[in-house]
Amino acid sequence: MKILITGAAGLVGSHLAQRLARENEVVALTHGDLDITDEAAVRRRVAQAIPELVVNCAVFQVDECEQTPAKARAVNTDGPRHLAEAASDLGATIIQFSTQYAFPGEPVGRAPYTIQDEPRPVNLYGKTKVDGEQAVRHACARSYVIRTSWVFGSGKSTFLCTVADDLCAGKRVRAIDDIWSSTTYVEDLIDRTMEIHAKGRYGVYHVVNAGVCSYYEFALEAGHLRGIARDEVDRLVEVIHERDMQRPAARPRYTPMRCLLTEEIGLPPMRRWHDALAEYVRE
Repeated sequence: MKILITGAAGLVGSHLAQRLARENEVVALTHGDLDITDEAAVRRRVAQAIPELVVNCAVFQVDECEQTPAKARAVNTDGPRHLAEAASDLGATIIQFSTQYAFPGEPVGRAPYTIQDEPRPVNLYGKTKVDGEQAVRHACARSYVIRTSWVFGSGKSTFLCTVADDLCAGKRVRAIDDIWSSTTYVEDLIDRTMEIHAKGRYGVYHVVNAGVCSYYEFALEAGHLRGIARDEVDRLVEVIHERDMQRPAARPRYTPMRCLLTEEIGLPPMRRWHDALAEYVRE
């Protein structure tokens, strides 16, 4: 299969390109290769590649969205629309990655969000991503929307990706203890995404590892898996609170997710985040 991937320099895009290139012809495009906000460039590049599958991993990040609203809409909403329209013109399929930030995150302790829950984002990032979902589904009948959350894996310097190695090296880290969500190992995300694609049931999916945690709980488990004594982990981890951080974008407090469509099409539950993190730490 010929696959075109945008946002290929990011965590999900880079891993996806590497994995899929083993058995497919992959055109992996970074922002430098293609600006998805340029409609003419998107149509030209997709028409040249003639892919059977387009996967959009490009994204404008959370706080930057609040600071640059026009660019947020261009990257997170208009760009996906351009890709979906170009895919539709070719009779191709598109996979659009989205986010748990579709949901408001209240109250804490509520049941996991499903596709039956109405999106009500609390920040511009979530709003533009939800608008991007709708744009893709409207523009291309052969579309999958994959909402995921707190993705971790090798190759990036985010907290979730590096906390295990940082603690092992004796570095102090800061961990938020008052927001909770599902976490997702990038390799599990890719596996499940391609299983969904193979089933051919278009729609909106929630793809996350089972369970819920805070960044602080994730850090504690990472230290445990590295064999670090709990008192040493406690010394290295500084607990901080989202409510005190005054970041540009509000964060929903509690956003675990559950996937109803994968249950309907017979796919097994995703493994728990503890097990996924253990594999990541081992590797």
